[in-house]
Amino acid sequence: MKKVYVTISTDVIHHGHINIIETARKLGEVTIGLMTDKAIANYTRLPLLNYEQRKKVIENIKGVAHVVPQDTLDYVPNLKRLKPDYVVHGTDWRSGVQKGIRERVINTLKEWGGVLVEPEYTKDTPSTQLINQMDEIGTTPEIRLKTLRKLLELKPIVRVLEVHNGITGKIVENVKISDGETVREFDGMWASSLTDATSKGKPDIEYADFTSRMHTVDQILEVTTKPLIFDTDSGGLPEHFVYTVKTLERLGVSAVIIEDKVGPKRNSLFGTDVKQTQDTIENFSYKISQGKKAQITEHFMIIARIESLILKKGLDDAVKRAKAYIEAGADGIMIHSKEKDPKEVLDFCNDYNKFENKVPLVVVPSTYDTITEEELIKAGVNIVIYANHLLRSAYPAMVKTAETILSNQRSYEANEFCLPIKDVLTLIPGGK
Repeated sequence: MKKVYVTISTDVIHHGHINIIETARKLGEVTIGLMTDKAIANYTRLPLLNYEQRKKVIENIKGVAHVVPQDTLDYVPNLKRLKPDYVVHGTDWRSGVQKGIRERVINTLKEWGGVLVEPEYTKDTPSTQLINQMDEIGTTPEIRLKTLRKLLELKPIVRVLEVHNGITGKIVENVKISDGETVREFDGMWASSLTDATSKGKPDIEYADFTSRMHTVDQILEVTTKPLIFDTDSGGLPEHFVYTVKTLERLGVSAVIIEDKVGPKRNSLFGTDVKQTQDTIENFSYKISQGKKAQITEHFMIIARIESLILKKGLDDAVKRAKAYIEAGADGIMIHSKEKDPKEVLDFCNDYNKFENKVPLVVVPSTYDTITEEELIKAGVNIVIYANHLLRSAYPAMVKTAETILSNQRSYEANEFCLPIKDVLTLIPGGK
């Protein structure tokens, strides 16, 4: 029999996929290249079901003879190994993200006389539309809680952006771009104490209490599905931190980051310009261990933020603390710096990579912002947090609009800075 190859990535199987498989069956023996979890995670959202679960579904579809893993979005490695007579794919990939992949498939098939067959794409139920409809329904705390660890397993770097209310959560949830072959989006959200306080018109001195911040978290979680990392400054007393862990885990927050400082809160980016006191290794390690004991599940993460570079204590102190905090049970290490040059962070990464016992490494390049994600991946970084950018970009735009109205004594000239009112009314589904 002729050999036929079909690639499937989604776990939302609908009649469009069945149409493709039926077309393939008429041509010969069908092999499904089922994209692995890692392959899917690196160009779109995590699959709802894991690879083995999806494989079980596909294997039981009539006409499927074999299921093999496809480890990349690119078909070529599997095609060269299997040398199928036909590849079957809907017409939807003639434009958009997969156009370049289609061209490579055609060129590869020519090497042995293979043929690309393209049945008309089933337009009424695209998988992305079905997945978006499920996203609108929402998620559960249990599902969301697990997602961050899953992303760390599958992605070379997890990309996280700051949120401080529901609408910024929706931005992180929905904004994505395509460079022609891949789609990039944010993997998770960062609930920053700085931007939460600032959005409330309060200073970043822990004036916004935990209850107030939980109201913000609730607003964000209600309209999103992606994992949330919560910034809880120093975490307070160990006895208080225990309850913070319990609350966040119950809500479905994936991780908390605590910094190894004590005393009145001052933002780290002030550095040594203001009085800031670093906690002892023993005290902070105890706080981590108490937080770990308070966890109910294995999915929640406590990430220890090291302030040694901020406070000019040096690289050796940072490395010493990282080892101690991991020993105490920290699920991740965040190394912080206020320098414009990433050198001291990269030096830490170099030493950290030599550790026998490592956990995911987190950076927040607010000041050393010229460094690229690719450079961070090479340095061994696992999570990058863009910690304050939505608030910082929103404030100047709002000030400009206010000044324009005052200058012109009417709002007409401000329209160029504003979203059309019709778009505001339809921005959130269900407004009609």
